[in-house]
Amino acid sequence: MTFAEFFAANPIVLAVIVFVFGLIVGSFLNVVIYRLPVMMEAEWTAQCRELLEISPPGNTPDNTAGQPQRFNLAVPNSHCPKCKHEISAIENIPLVSWLVQKGKCRHCQTPISVRYPIIELVTAIASALVAFHFGFHWLTLAVLVLTWSLIVLTMIDFDHQLLPDDITLPLLWLGLLVNSFGLITSLQSAVWGAMGGYLMLWGVYWLFKLVTGKEGMGYGDFKLLAALGAWLGWQALPMIILLSSLVGAIVGISLIAILGRDKNIPIPFGPYLASAGFLSLVWGNEISGLYYGLIL
Repeated sequence: MTFAEFFAANPIVLAVIVFVFGLIVGSFLNVVIYRLPVMMEAEWTAQCRELLEISPPGNTPDNTAGQPQRFNLAVPNSHCPKCKHEISAIENIPLVSWLVQKGKCRHCQTPISVRYPIIELVTAIASALVAFHFGFHWLTLAVLVLTWSLIVLTMIDFDHQLLPDDITLPLLWLGLLVNSFGLITSLQSAVWGAMGGYLMLWGVYWLFKLVTGKEGMGYGDFKLLAALGAWLGWQALPMIILLSSLVGAIVGISLIAILGRDKNIPIPFGPYLASAGFLSLVWGNEISGLYYGLIL
């Protein structure tokens, strides 16, 4: 019996394996979510200094005050922000270490945000769902990359109202590559999906700006929807727009009505696009069937 045959007969086993692997990936995603915006800010600062011919501070070559000489996804090692205690491997076991240490730094007992284990758990659950749905297939690996990228984009946009081109643009090209083999939809549908996804939100952006004089969303939202269109095809765009707008409206109204959030404070749209894209990818047919069942 081959691996493909074994996992086809035992999809739960595949889901469990991918769940455990997803916890490890989720731990790395926490690093990306925190460090990538800092790295981008350092790069922009360096470019501005070069353009304005301003010499960088001698003690911070990356031009970001307070950051070490080298700062990327691998360096420096993770450490407690308060006591600077370097986190060892035993203290960095996804989800388990946080539970064993009761959500505190082992060295100084400073609370560690519950957000980190939540992202690890969400990544693991989403990864397991993908593996269970698509099975033991090359497409599963590609969809896992998409899923992990959507989680990173969601959190970065939530924190900084930013959707980095370093993630959205490779996702777009990867979607076109996947569909060049017809794994999700046809290449023609993927190309039109990428174009339509970008132009739909681009049109909404300019219409809103002409009517109100304000910018309703950022260009990163256009690129994210273009990437989702490249993965799912143009046929999925209405569903993604509908789901993201519905969830966004419910959350936005709830924040204003229940929590008293200032309505003038912008709410990032990227997390809703990412969530709608994932739902459409995994349960698109079921959602469409439910929708048409309600209106017919």
